[in-house]
Amino acid sequence: MKGIILLSIVEGLTEFLPISSTAHLVLISKLLNINQTPEHITFEVIIQLAALMAVIYKYKDYRDIEIWKKVFLAFLPIVFVGFFLHKIIYSLLSNMLVIVITSIFWGIVFIIVEKIKKEKIYDLKSISYKEALIIGLFQTFSLIPGTSRSGSTIVGGLLLGLKRDVATEFSFLLAIPTLFSATVFTVYINIDYLTLPDVYTIILGSIISFITALISVNLFLKYVKNHSLIWFGIYRIIFGIICLFLLI
Repeated sequence: MKGIILLSIVEGLTEFLPISSTAHLVLISKLLNINQTPEHITFEVIIQLAALMAVIYKYKDYRDIEIWKKVFLAFLPIVFVGFFLHKIIYSLLSNMLVIVITSIFWGIVFIIVEKIKKEKIYDLKSISYKEALIIGLFQTFSLIPGTSRSGSTIVGGLLLGLKRDVATEFSFLLAIPTLFSATVFTVYINIDYLTLPDVYTIILGSIISFITALISVNLFLKYVKNHSLIWFGIYRIIFGIICLFLLI
């Protein structure tokens, strides 16, 4: 039960932070000797969906059609890349060496981008279709385990000149179609052997994941308005080094 609670908290806290929820779940699963059984895969899919519901809840009244068109355009690249490369992606999913490399690499990228970025786009409406598509292309990097979907999209936004909180909000909006489709696709390719875990476990994990994700999203948005991502870059480097020692 402790493992279930811990995984749910970690999923909710890290899903929308630029530190890779996948990397953290893989690490904790290894430390707790949790195997990737059909029941466990189902559980992770459901708590990810619960975390996504936190963002949907936060933006439930957001009705700017023009922005949603740009979000959909940004969503398209990962659909095509993910569809054709999903077998390779799944083969790397629990590869600690890949997680070590991507954690450290993107940590360094965060620090560099924060040093060189120049802000020129101060609201979501000012994002062009071209810029939305480029952010979507950056999101495809997140298919590599340990990269972080939010991290890669925020970095893409910063390089294009988006203000830090604008890049973060666009990343959150982009998470809605991306994570929902990823959940559906995961269920589809695993449908033949997925087994429903204990209902109590699912309910508990979903509630914890939803609440922690909602807290994480709100705190992160407040943080990025006045603080840089350098500390997240440093955290990623330290996390990658820890994973390296565990690998050795």
